[in-house]
Amino acid sequence: MDHLAKNSDGAYLTLPRDHWAKLAQEKNLDLADQVIDGLLATGDRLNPDHLRQVYLPLAELVNVYINYTTALSAGSNTYLGLSERPTPFIIGIAGSVAVGKSTTARLLQELLSTDRRVDLITTDGFLYPNSVLEKKGLMEKKGFPKSYDRPALLKFVMDVKSGRPAKSPVYSHVIYDIVPDEFITVNNPDVLILEGLNVLQPARPRKDGTMGAAVSDFFDFSVYVDAPEPVIKDWFLERFRTLRETAFTDPESFFRQFAHIPDDEALQLASDIWDTTNGPNLLRNIQPTRERATVVISKEANHDIDWIRIRKI
Repeated sequence: MDHLAKNSDGAYLTLPRDHWAKLAQEKNLDLADQVIDGLLATGDRLNPDHLRQVYLPLAELVNVYINYTTALSAGSNTYLGLSERPTPFIIGIAGSVAVGKSTTARLLQELLSTDRRVDLITTDGFLYPNSVLEKKGLMEKKGFPKSYDRPALLKFVMDVKSGRPAKSPVYSHVIYDIVPDEFITVNNPDVLILEGLNVLQPARPRKDGTMGAAVSDFFDFSVYVDAPEPVIKDWFLERFRTLRETAFTDPESFFRQFAHIPDDEALQLASDIWDTTNGPNLLRNIQPTRERATVVISKEANHDIDWIRIRKI
């Protein structure tokens, strides 16, 4: 207890990896290696110790929140004389490009799906189409908050929370654009995981000075995947090199033009993309939302996880 008290900082509790790992050391974990490999984002790394020592305790903590939220909903409905079923439990996963938030989202989906239906949606589908971004002069700011159709994303989350069928547009990383007339329908899942760069953005004031709702207002739990900015840039460059040899060679790929240029030129291009777009977006828009998360996972240069920070209830 004394050790934990030393790591208590105001509204947050920082747990070192070894303490966090002990929380789930007696639990069974049965995920085949090929399943784990299929959940990893390009360039991300994970070993069985990572899974057991970090993500299994995280899934169990989420289960605690789900159980108590469900009980609160049932108690509230009983008091109000309603027979409503519990609303879907929504989890937000935030963090930079290339930091590993997609891996976190997929692992949570897998670990939480043993006895409930868990859907996963990324906010890429709510980016404006490239034609709209070009008209707005935002192609160089793709991924910044203003490049998303925020009203549509907010409506989607509100529909899910209300138990109504909700449609998410589909984004293709191959063509680097929204796929016309293609949607994913989310219909009253037990849990929805919403993963994206800016999902923890607060509401912005309207022109009349009033405040609207934010997507994060409807989250029951949220995770921010963190690492130092220079480290994330290195991961981004590493991923770019990998994609040049794989996805970029697809004849339909928007980035095929970068598959055959000299290595040093390609690396400089990727570095420029980070310095002008992804890096500034991280520092100005994404990282400032970190303190709004329920849990912050801090990663080191080797993709290891050093500590977990939990917001006190």
